Amino acid sequence: MHEYSLVRALADRVEEEARSRKAVAVHRLTVAIGAVSGVEPRLFETAFTLCREGILADTELQIRRVEAAWACPSCGQAIASDAALRCEPCGQAARLCGGDELVLEQIEMEVP
Repeated sequence: MHEYSLVRALADRVEEEARSRKAVAVHRLTVAIGAVSGVEPRLFETAFTLCREGILADTELQIRRVEAAWACPSCGQAIASDAALRCEPCGQAARLCGGDELVLEQIEMEVP
């Protein structure tokens, strides 16, 4: 389960940010997970529950799911993900332009 190593890296980064700001608590984290990122949100959430300790012990995790987005690399035309992944006007193969991310979007912390 690679989600555990991703969550461990996330926890380390958040703890570093909290320490640098002398935070007394981290209340909420918001993470964007792309539909084609290879990260399973339920496993990520479970791994987060297992990693919560110290300043993260009571932290809430919010996951924002990002759907895959495709576009033509030539003309920029958006292409529906349920359609053939080819631009009808240009004939170019579609390029993934979103939905493969794993991003820490927000840290809500309490500082003195």
